[in-house]
Amino acid sequence: MKAVIFCDVSFSYDKKVLEDLNFEIEGGEFVAILGPNGAGKTTLVKLILGLLKPEKGWVEVFGYDSFKERNKFVDLIGYLPQREEIANELPLTVSQVVKLPLLSKGKKVSDEKVVEALSMVGMEGDVRKRFNELSGGQQQRVLLARALVRNPEMLLLDEPFNGVDIPSQEKIVEVLSNLTSKGKTVIAVVHNINPILHEVDRVILLNRRIIATGKPNDVFTEENIIKAYGSSIPLVICEDGYTHPLR
Repeated sequence: MKAVIFCDVSFSYDKKVLEDLNFEIEGGEFVAILGPNGAGKTTLVKLILGLLKPEKGWVEVFGYDSFKERNKFVDLIGYLPQREEIANELPLTVSQVVKLPLLSKGKKVSDEKVVEALSMVGMEGDVRKRFNELSGGQQQRVLLARALVRNPEMLLLDEPFNGVDIPSQEKIVEVLSNLTSKGKTVIAVVHNINPILHEVDRVILLNRRIIATGKPNDVFTEENIIKAYGSSIPLVICEDGYTHPLR
């Protein structure tokens, strides 16, 4: 089943942000969305979540219109937004941070499910710790556990590695790889693809329009990079055969 379909999608705020997007993401696929600042990546995420209505065209998620039928699929998606600001003055425990969004919607979540989600990200021993006492990388892992606590069919991540230390980055990549091995769909918006370059099935290179889509080595050509970023960036081909963009 198609997890996501974009058909002739355009969207504007004061000016055109996305224009004539056409692509599909298969269920169980691991896709990275990459592009410069202002390319429309976060807007694309909001269109998938049904938070915005396309100006033109349509978006389907698991067979449902993303805007008109959002309530039919939204519980199938775990969402990790760009680094959240949780008020550090609030004495919230790790467990409370994981539970809070569901409780605010009147949905119960058991302590066992919380521990299970935290164990996926290697934070099960910190369930009673204060969230504001954790490092930035540990906080991001807790927020990832929160996105996973309902066992979603799709995980949608917006810049998951910003401000994250190497051990937490490696753990997050491990979690994402495990999810796709179980048939879950993972869509990650990233500024730097190198942490997940060896794990993704496909890259979508975006700058308002789709510049290129396909396997990383097919997408990361000097021509495509210039189209997306306006200038060339160093590309290094390593012994493993992967092309690594150095930015």
